[in-house]
Amino acid sequence: MEHRTDATLERSLGPLMLWGLGVGYVISGMYFGWNLGLPAGGTLGLAVATFFIALMYVFFVFAYAELACAIPRAGGAYDYAARAFGPGIGILTGTAQWIEFLFAPPAISFAIGAYFHEFFPSLPVLGIAMTAFLLFTGLNLVGVKAAARFELFITVFAVLELLIFAGVTLPHFQTDHLTRNALPQGWSGVFASIPFAIWFFLGIEGLANVAEETIHPDRNIRIGFGSSIVTLVVLCGLTFVSSVGVAGWEAIVFPVQGMPETSDSPLPLALSQVVGKGHFLYHLLLTVGLFGLIASFHGLILAAGRVTFELGRNGHLPGFLGRAHPKFKTPASALILNAIIGVLALISGKTSELITISCFGAITLYLASLASFFKLRKQEPGLVRPFRAPFYPVSQSLALGIAIISIFSMFYFNPRPGLIYLALLMTGAFWFHSRTRISAHKETA
Repeated sequence: MEHRTDATLERSLGPLMLWGLGVGYVISGMYFGWNLGLPAGGTLGLAVATFFIALMYVFFVFAYAELACAIPRAGGAYDYAARAFGPGIGILTGTAQWIEFLFAPPAISFAIGAYFHEFFPSLPVLGIAMTAFLLFTGLNLVGVKAAARFELFITVFAVLELLIFAGVTLPHFQTDHLTRNALPQGWSGVFASIPFAIWFFLGIEGLANVAEETIHPDRNIRIGFGSSIVTLVVLCGLTFVSSVGVAGWEAIVFPVQGMPETSDSPLPLALSQVVGKGHFLYHLLLTVGLFGLIASFHGLILAAGRVTFELGRNGHLPGFLGRAHPKFKTPASALILNAIIGVLALISGKTSELITISCFGAITLYLASLASFFKLRKQEPGLVRPFRAPFYPVSQSLALGIAIISIFSMFYFNPRPGLIYLALLMTGAFWFHSRTRISAHKETA
């Protein structure tokens, strides 16, 4: 039996703000993280993985937009899976979504700390990352409209900076840099680099979690998804080619050649090969590059708060997490809980593993959502669908196939993060299920 509260969120988001959120959730993936897939995949391996993952995202996004327009609730994938397959699968999907949005922000905050550390070496990376959690949780507390306006502002700057970066580096592009040591681990590197290809696009699904706060979600959600994915695919291609093309993939992975330490700052490393660290463009990239990291960090905090809110509102988490703030109409308690968990995750110091665990949650969400899409098309043909995904069922089947291959590959090449993810998934699902049974028992007592 489902337990719900009547808490509601304020509708205030239009198509431009949705584009800012959709691109903002993801854009940090252009600034860092993806380069960590190069030691395994090399240029060719990561490029092939990114091509198929981009294809999966394009087809997935339109299926997800159909679900979001038809079922505009803050829980996103959780609500779709629960409607299609019942509360059990809904809880499992909601747990995966929660894990994705909880572990991505700590990984991004590490990169924020690393970028700030370049300017202020005396400031510790961990201290900066923790401060970022407090600041941007606070911003999300005061209202979704203010948060979305801020997101739009910094996202525009982040996009412009990527275009400037490409404009500066592409004149120095050499084909030899793309082809040198292009498959260091052979073709198996394609599959090993899949989590980092996913990182290029991870988070766009967060748009569905603000459907309940969107003006005319039946129209604006599909506009937001469509404009965001087109922007991101173009930026992904530009960033990949312009970064690797200046000096080869090793130059944007290892700050000191011959040393094993990897970098969370691939774009500054690439730009330093062209203009040097003393040039104003290098410092401009560091400054504006922070906007890209902050855009995703802030946006994913926003989306994570909505997921936690929905789980609380449905009784899977303590009820106070499902209540909106009486003044700001934001999920205040949910945001604070997520910040506490994020700060604890920061202590691990494992950027690569945090990215991989987040990607496990994302790919589980995609599988469950695509399965829900197919089930609801057959189970509820009369469901009002203001937007219908094109090329049904071919494109969605292709996305589902790529997602299945991806998750098996990720478990094979990342056993430790995979086991951590499974432990978190099972623990979370068991906890949420127990909460639901307790709530149902109280209501029938």
